[in-house]
Amino acid sequence: MSAAANTKSRRVNVRTPEVMARVQAEVETHYRSVLVENLRKSGGIVAVGNTSIRLAKDFGFCYGVERAIDLAYAARKVFADRRVFLLGEIIHNPEVNRQLTEMGVIRIPISEHETAVAQLSPEDVVIVPAFGAETRIMDIISQRGCLTVDTTCGDVMSVWKRVRGYAKQQVTSIIHGKAIHEETRATASRAMGDDGRGHFLVLLTLDDVDFVCDYIRKGGDKVVFLKRFAGSMSAGFDPDLHLKQVGVANQTTMLKSETEELQRRIQQAVTDRDGTELAEKNFQVFDTICGATQERQDSLFELLRRPMDVLIVIGGYNSSNTTHLVEIGEKELPTFFIRTAECLKSLEEIVHYDLHSKSETTGYSQKLSSDGPVIVGITAGASCPNNLIEETILRVFQLRGVGRDDVLNAAALAAA
Repeated sequence: MSAAANTKSRRVNVRTPEVMARVQAEVETHYRSVLVENLRKSGGIVAVGNTSIRLAKDFGFCYGVERAIDLAYAARKVFADRRVFLLGEIIHNPEVNRQLTEMGVIRIPISEHETAVAQLSPEDVVIVPAFGAETRIMDIISQRGCLTVDTTCGDVMSVWKRVRGYAKQQVTSIIHGKAIHEETRATASRAMGDDGRGHFLVLLTLDDVDFVCDYIRKGGDKVVFLKRFAGSMSAGFDPDLHLKQVGVANQTTMLKSETEELQRRIQQAVTDRDGTELAEKNFQVFDTICGATQERQDSLFELLRRPMDVLIVIGGYNSSNTTHLVEIGEKELPTFFIRTAECLKSLEEIVHYDLHSKSETTGYSQKLSSDGPVIVGITAGASCPNNLIEETILRVFQLRGVGRDDVLNAAALAAA
């Protein structure tokens, strides 16, 4: 083992007043939008001619995302003469990650974390993204003695505390999330406990939940169970043993209503098996949905109570919290999930992501492309910067024959 492997990672504080003043100036240059700020002041509505846009009350960057970006920018400034690496993506937004790449931050794809981190030196700086990172990767970083800038969201760390507690009690963590998502992988690694003897099971769909509930109630074919959840459970998972005591947690960006339904169904299954009194011991739950995620979902539900013709959701295609906004919207009206305004090619050609086919496709809104009045709703995930929202608003108006200055002036007047 090398000398570097015997050292410890060194977490560093890059948030000095001088550095953060420079960071804030640069972040504003990259992501600020006066138009969006004016819309916030005026209730989120701007109308010019026969085109109206309604913006959800809560949208875009949350505190955790802002903090992560600030820390990543600060790390690049403080360690201008060193190699700075980022584990995967700082957040799930291609524009933000592109900016960091242009600043010289070297991204390590999640599939290469273990091999790439093992080659680092004590002089290297590693940025841990807002989702956190798996314990085995953090252990390697510690062994290499790297400088570490940890941007992990506080809400995510609250989930880690909860699942570690489950592990200490020998309670299996049932995690509502996507097994391949960085945050869920990081949470699952903490659910193993400090001694690595804990267990977890990751569930995504309610069909998965019902399958597990049936097994809890009456058992089943263990081989079928293990095959179905391969890659979504801890090593050595035995459903006959590890479903006796369970505690629910979740990826913080899941759809709140689905997480609550998962909790309800599993609790009922445990109660049916054990009776009410024993179920109080064998089932635990802790609400770990991120507050910002919940606010954005609630704001969209509120927006959908008003008449609209089409909804545009802006964000990275791999953003979990954004995809759930799309799921909410498409149940009510035509909904287009776009990354940037460039997806709005014309009124007849909108490039958007289809959640069902899991691919980009092209479509259009008959109402949006008509000559008549139209009301467009807009929201964005917690990882979407305001400048991308502004560009989308201006693009919609441009396609409808309204100039940039007319939109900016209308918004400024409404905010005055």
